[in-house]
Amino acid sequence: MRKNLHLTLLHLTLFLVFFISSSAWAQDKPNVIIMLVDNLGWGELGVYGGGDLRGAPTPNLDKLAAEGIRLQNFNVEPQCTPSRSALMTGRHPIRSGTTKVVWGMLYGMTRWEKTIPELMSDAGYSTGMFGKWHLGDTKGRFPTDQGFDEWYGIANTTDEALYSSHFAYDKKISAQPYIVEATKNKKPKKVKKYNLKTRATIDRELTDKTIDFMKRSVKKKKPFFAFVPFTHAHLPTTAHPDFAGKTGNGPYADVLTEIDYNSGKIIKAIDKLKIKNNTLVIWLSDNGPEEIEGHHGTAGYWRGNYFTALEGSLRVPALMRWPGKIPAGTVSNEIMHMVDVLPTLAKVAGYKVPKDRIIDGVDQLNWLKGKQKKSNREGFPIYNGDVLFAYKWRNWKMHLVQLDSMFGAPQRLNMPHLYNLIQDPKEKYSIDKVDVSGSWVFPVMFKNIVEFQKTLAIEPPIKLGTPDPYVPAK
Repeated sequence: MRKNLHLTLLHLTLFLVFFISSSAWAQDKPNVIIMLVDNLGWGELGVYGGGDLRGAPTPNLDKLAAEGIRLQNFNVEPQCTPSRSALMTGRHPIRSGTTKVVWGMLYGMTRWEKTIPELMSDAGYSTGMFGKWHLGDTKGRFPTDQGFDEWYGIANTTDEALYSSHFAYDKKISAQPYIVEATKNKKPKKVKKYNLKTRATIDRELTDKTIDFMKRSVKKKKPFFAFVPFTHAHLPTTAHPDFAGKTGNGPYADVLTEIDYNSGKIIKAIDKLKIKNNTLVIWLSDNGPEEIEGHHGTAGYWRGNYFTALEGSLRVPALMRWPGKIPAGTVSNEIMHMVDVLPTLAKVAGYKVPKDRIIDGVDQLNWLKGKQKKSNREGFPIYNGDVLFAYKWRNWKMHLVQLDSMFGAPQRLNMPHLYNLIQDPKEKYSIDKVDVSGSWVFPVMFKNIVEFQKTLAIEPPIKLGTPDPYVPAK
């Protein structure tokens, strides 16, 4: 009897030790929040030369930059769906069948893809998404089918807010877009119509719901991964009523002020919850600026808009803060790409990078922490849709297809154009037309392209519109 009692007490003690240590382990894990703005150009924020010059000071984001690292050479994909796919999977979209924005067909990531929220969930994190998805709008492809515990937002593009106000709109034929909410593996529920009125207020809702999610996670003493893809500054450029007309410098400046306010509100909530030192904040844009007049932004120092392979399309503002880990006030012109986020967060959250598929991203944590001067990336291929438009390597850019505007016609070049981005940031003066001082770069870049394309033969790309279930051929 006494022996059994001793065994019971021993088992109870071991259980309590395991439970307490497991809880402490979970609490020690850093929280991660990614705020992703939509189509905000490199030159908009104060710390990138915008702010006051754009008629809208950005004090909250300027402070975030001062408390962490400001990346001057963070790169994304030329379109919205590809950029978000690259972020979620750590893979170039050419592999995932997510190469371009489409309408009227099956699109998005197959269930076979392994996403950051899925990996975070496996590592013991609460996962919440509040905002625009644009990676699938059918059963099995919503955020809550791809790893998120909860989601509030829109499935597709912000353009949809315009539909019901368009000339000759026929509601019998065109489905009314909705703001929805969902929990893991449950069908999204319609909350309200997504139109010009709710388009103006949605980012405030996303902000408040993000803060509520963080509070609930902290109360549960569980680490969280919050993904906040705001709808601003994507057209229609319509600010919240509290900000409409506030700057006196037009709708775009009003929206920029609202972006800074909402971002600042979330950052201040992190500090108020006393989790600042244990929270990695990543703030960035998914694409370069809009080109449509009245909604257009600026890439500042660079030329071009999204849907092109110009630097203005690829380079976006990117800020990261992690007190005590990322040195405050750091500025770097080293290359980082959207695909690098997944493997970098693996070291932060403690999950394993998938080994059963090709991952294009590289771990950048030591560089971000200041433990090494150089990034672990020298270059990357630039696909626009399913076509290889260019290759970027160090401070060089080689264009194989020329496209200066999202409304233009792509021109396949007989001879690649080569630009030195230090000497010619606007990509106006192709070196091959002037002299041959950069000709040594051609074989280097083409070798990189060939090596990348070999991997597409090893692991054939998933075709756009591939249905689930999908399993790659062995």
